[in-house]
Amino acid sequence: MSEGSGPGPATTPGPDPGGQLLALYDEAVGDVYGYLYRRCSSAALAEDLTSETFLAAVSAVTRGRAPSPFTVGWLIAVARNKLVDHWRRAEREERMLTLVGDDSRAGGGAVDDTWDAVLDGALAHDALARLGPQHRSALTLRYLDGLTVPETAHCLQRTVGATEVLLVRARRAFRHAYQAIDAGEEDQ
Repeated sequence: MSEGSGPGPATTPGPDPGGQLLALYDEAVGDVYGYLYRRCSSAALAEDLTSETFLAAVSAVTRGRAPSPFTVGWLIAVARNKLVDHWRRAEREERMLTLVGDDSRAGGGAVDDTWDAVLDGALAHDALARLGPQHRSALTLRYLDGLTVPETAHCLQRTVGATEVLLVRARRAFRHAYQAIDAGEEDQ
């Protein structure tokens, strides 16, 4: 897909959501692949993750969990989740290999620091999970994916001003959810 083509029209699920997803596939496959390739720099991995992205989209449509309308931004969010899943899996495997290969390691500060980081990450993940989809998408694109505010606005199909307001509200909601989890509250 060309650089200036934009996100294209949204596809609203109707009588044939599978056909509409197929039409969106034709429009978005280049964007999804490009997004993944820029982040993993491996053509084979980007191809695999692109396939996983569209399989997850089909699964969401068949289970009735896809947003209405279908958009390229939604597919990019699914692709980001697939990439994050891949990185987590790779890190878990690396940690296991490190632990298996280094049985002589004595406990120390580095292990405590690692656990603190893991716990902070888990708290942040739980806080993100408590947010609505718009807040979660905005924060993920802006801060985890490192997109600029205009790029985030483009992915979310919003104006830059509306995206800035959304980010302010999303940060406030995230802060509230994070503090609630840290204080031991079950739900907001």
